[in-house]
Amino acid sequence: MANLKRTLSLGSVVLFGIAYMTPIIVLGTFGILADVTNGQVPAAYVAATLAMLFTALSYAKMATAFPVAGSAYTYVRKSINAKLGFLAGWALLLDYLFLPMAIWLIGAAYLGSAFPEVPQAVWVLGFIVVTSLINMVGLQLAKTVNGLLMVVQLLVLVAFVALCVHYVAGDGSKPLWSLQPFFDGSFSLPLVMGGAAIACYSFLGFDAVSTLTEETRDPQKTIPRAILLITLFGGLIFIVTAYFVQLAHPGAVFTSTDSAAYEIARNIGGDLFVSIFLIGLIVGQFTSGLSAQASASRLLFAMGRDGVLPKRLFGTLSKRFGTPLGSILLCAVVALLALKLDVTTSTSFINFGAFLAFSLVNLSVIFHYWIGGARRGARELLQYLLFPLLGMFATLWLMVSLDHLAITLGLCWLALGVVYLAWLTSGFRRQPPELQFDAA
Repeated sequence: MANLKRTLSLGSVVLFGIAYMTPIIVLGTFGILADVTNGQVPAAYVAATLAMLFTALSYAKMATAFPVAGSAYTYVRKSINAKLGFLAGWALLLDYLFLPMAIWLIGAAYLGSAFPEVPQAVWVLGFIVVTSLINMVGLQLAKTVNGLLMVVQLLVLVAFVALCVHYVAGDGSKPLWSLQPFFDGSFSLPLVMGGAAIACYSFLGFDAVSTLTEETRDPQKTIPRAILLITLFGGLIFIVTAYFVQLAHPGAVFTSTDSAAYEIARNIGGDLFVSIFLIGLIVGQFTSGLSAQASASRLLFAMGRDGVLPKRLFGTLSKRFGTPLGSILLCAVVALLALKLDVTTSTSFINFGAFLAFSLVNLSVIFHYWIGGARRGARELLQYLLFPLLGMFATLWLMVSLDHLAITLGLCWLALGVVYLAWLTSGFRRQPPELQFDAA
């Protein structure tokens, strides 16, 4: 049986998760969130952070119970039902397979606007080829590249926040501390929750690191800690950044919501800072795409190794690099769809798969610990029943807060998964293929 090598420490896993989240994306999507929430972006990130923290606790509990690759797919399959586990994995495939494509497409769109003489397809292909080659060589190289580029990204983000503070303080008419970015006279909970449903796109890295369990040292301690740290750090970065940006530009009126951050960057830092900001965004998209493709390939490897997907293509590792080459190549092929799609279409239904998988992971905690393990004490009531229920209801609420197109496309993907499962199990008469994982 093929096994991945354990080389990643707590710091490496946290770095990978933060890079996957792409902290600078809070600026790239600021205009869209401001428009949806009517100028209350920080409130949307607070709601998203609280919802994600409950789900992160559930991921941490399940990563302790099952320290193997596969994420929600493994947790639901082993704690509830093999068929439902397959559908959890199918939901994650929607998220993981299309996320790298969307990330690279956004990066290519930024570069296309800065260098209109270069066809956007060139940038898309460049992202795909370079990122795939790095992931084929292995996570050690990807970890080094991520570390260097994360420094650049975070420096740009810190500079943006610092210039917002200087802009507000220099004006003298606005206080640096105010509740207005969170609650103004037009506060609306449905609008904030609609914004939170979009804002959760930025948190997807916290669950992705659970797919790296079999490459992490002491995973039963490291992965749960990493999941919680990533969620907390990410939420703090998003809330603080959104607060000061909203303070520097109150309301939701922009020349273009898609490029709102450029407008704000020019107001607070001039033309030179706009160029620096563009570099930071591109670096952020590259690091995020690197981590997204790595996590997607590990999920495909886990499903292929079980025989749920063709084992010959997905369930084997490269003899030279020890990486799942077939899975990495599939991610690259799927990303080629970016040559024919726009950003809106490619990203509209990604969160549907994430919210469905998050809900099932919360449910798996209840089945594994509360029902199956009979953990019924007062403390266990909070940890294994109430908290998972809160996480499940929060993610379902966010799911129904998505726009109708996202829900429709997500349901179509889920229906396709049910059809494939019916074929795989001969009309649901037998269980999907299963492999006993060895965490040693």
